[in-house]
Formats: sequence, structure tokens, C-alpha cells
Amino acid sequence: MKRLYIPVTNEEEIKSFKVGQEVLVSGRLFVARDAAHKRLIDMFKRGEDIPIDFKNSAIYYMGPCPEKPGEVIGPCGPTTAGRMDIFTPIILKLGVKVLIGKGKRSPQVKEAIKSYGAIYLATFGGAAILIQSCVKSQKILMFEDLGAEAIREIEVEDLPCVVAVDSQGEDIYEIGPRKYARNLK
Repeated sequence: MKRLYIPVTNEEEIKSFKVGQEVLVSGRLFVARDAAHKRLIDMFKRGEDIPIDFKNSAIYYMGPCPEKPGEVIGPCGPTTAGRMDIFTPIILKLGVKVLIGKGKRSPQVKEAIKSYGAIYLATFGGAAILIQSCVKSQKILMFEDLGAEAIREIEVEDLPCVVAVDSQGEDIYEIGPRKYARNLK
């Protein structure tokens, strides 16, 4: 199993990850979902300064449940990444190198991933408690009024993922079904 540390310090490392590989992610991730993405893109389009440096960073598509006393964060499983597809090319243009969520991505996003030398990692829906145990700290950075959809910074250790779309645009959601359909004949 490969390890990936965020922020990415060697862009060539991203190119070494191949579709289907298991990855343990550690480091600082930004958390953002639909409403936060829309606000960020609106700021970008208006030419406003964005107070977060996304260069070589990762975005995890997640909205945490409220934490109980003594917890760093509540259960925090991934949300469907495709909901962010309309925003993703600009997010990658801002310097993000790693996207984390669940589910398929559009052809346009796969092309943007290739163009910007990024990767998309899938983590496991239904594993919110496991993922919660990987989060060591959290803080809200922007859009606190959005509640669970605010932009957060979380520190994770050994977050389990699988490379779903690699920097060459290879897609596990296309390769997997083809591979296993052959085995059924």
C-alpha cells in the first residue's frame, strides 16, 4: 500500500499513482462541498482574493456530522464527488492536486485531472466512523455560516483510499466493470 502526504511536495509523485492502487493519505486536507465550491468559484470569477492557498493541496468532499463532547469531529464519510464536477476544473486551476470523495467523475473532470496532473481518490461510503478515527484535528477556515458545508482544514492520518482516476485519466469506474464483465462470460 502506498502512502501520500499532503500537501504534495513532489508533483512527480502524483504521476506515480495508478488507478486501483490502495493509498493511505496523511496530512492537511481542505473539506468543501457544493455550497462552499459555489462561493469559491464566484469569488474567483469576480477576481477576489481567495484567502486559502490551494497549491499542492487536497480537497475532501465531506460534510461532518456534529461531534460529541471529547471528539475532534463527528462521523465524516465522503459525499458524491460528481456533485462538484461543475466546479472542479477551476478548483484544479487553483492548484489542488488531490480530490477525495466517492463515485464517478465526468469526462470533463477526467480531462482536467489529466491537464493539471492531479488524481481523484475514492474513499469508502458507509465508513464514516472509520474515517472519523483518521481525523486528528479540524478548524473552520471560511463560510462558517454554511455549518457542515463550511470550508474546513482537517489533519488526517492514514485515511484509506483507492486511486479512482489517475493523472493519465484512467478511471476505475470504467476499467473495473470491463475487467469483471470479461470474467462473467
